[in-house]
Amino acid sequence: MTEHDEILTKFEAVSKDPNAYARSSKEKTGKKMLGFFCSYAPEELVQAAGAHPFRLFGAAPDIELADSHLQTYCCSLVRGGLEDALRGRLDFLDGTVFPHTCDTIQRLSDIWRINAGFDIHIDAVMPVKLDTPSARKYMIDVLAGFRSDLEKALGVTITDSDIAASIRLYNRIRSGLSAIYDIRSGSPGIMSSEAVYHTMKAAMVMDRETLAEDLEKLVRSLEGVSGETVAAGKDGRKRIMLAGGICNHPDIYKILAEAGGDVVWDDLCTGLRYAGGMIEESGDPLEAVAGRYMERMVCPAKHLSNTARGEHLVESVNRQQIDGVIFLQLKFCDPHAFDYPYLKDFLDQQGVPSMLLEIEEQKPPEGHLRTRFETFVDML
Repeated sequence: MTEHDEILTKFEAVSKDPNAYARSSKEKTGKKMLGFFCSYAPEELVQAAGAHPFRLFGAAPDIELADSHLQTYCCSLVRGGLEDALRGRLDFLDGTVFPHTCDTIQRLSDIWRINAGFDIHIDAVMPVKLDTPSARKYMIDVLAGFRSDLEKALGVTITDSDIAASIRLYNRIRSGLSAIYDIRSGSPGIMSSEAVYHTMKAAMVMDRETLAEDLEKLVRSLEGVSGETVAAGKDGRKRIMLAGGICNHPDIYKILAEAGGDVVWDDLCTGLRYAGGMIEESGDPLEAVAGRYMERMVCPAKHLSNTARGEHLVESVNRQQIDGVIFLQLKFCDPHAFDYPYLKDFLDQQGVPSMLLEIEEQKPPEGHLRTRFETFVDML
């Protein structure tokens, strides 16, 4: 097995059982582990505090206990995450970080603090409107408070040097993830879209220093393969972009590929929105971290301008030569549901075909998915 294959195999194993990886990693390193649900969680500061940031995906298959605390019309990310906590499946966590995102996540924070039983619970109430000088100042103040809360909770001192080192590490990680997307966009056959999914999911779970090294090795190996060779025989396949919140279903990528569509780009919070936005490595490190969260492409729970997300979507479609866009919408996710009509209108105005796929913790039947994907690809 080549080094390239070994790394992808590792990423897939982590992606398929992140909890097992977390337990093993904690046993080896002894690091405190803090969970988070949203890509606006200030991971750089968690890493600078010497803790291990761990993304929670809310993929519980048997939601029962959570329904005693949440309405059934809450999204499966929230309900599944709470179910895992109440059933003891997250016993490796020392605590959880809740940034200000949607109303449901905010309410989950209170329920989690009272019922989940973890020692550490920190809220980071970031600004929603991100296009004013006062919002930037508020963001810096929130991060300063978060830094102080981490220090108290973990019994550590977080120096500017610690934050600067974490910034450099996360820039390496985001650079590696972005490079993988860029390479695949030019040569989709070099790496399956399912493998990219596993890589991205593993990136939110793994020890970040190990992750950075593995990503750099993977990028070097991909760059060493001839794009012309791997692209051979791919004529006629359609270039697909996914847009939405989270995707917990690698089979979506596999079935779509079998239908003749290659996912070469995305706008997902478990995708390029997570990887996007390098951090300035000079100047005040806390202000630099704030700059990244102010300037990265927003999700529907944040406001940059009335048209920022639609313009970004169309720009990505044009730059990446996308044939069609598939919206993955988590059922009962109000921010994305409100966002969808205007995003679709942006695509319609450009003549870009799109389809909406509503998903939950369990994906639709494979036959149903296959038929819809084949129809969409044939239409393209």
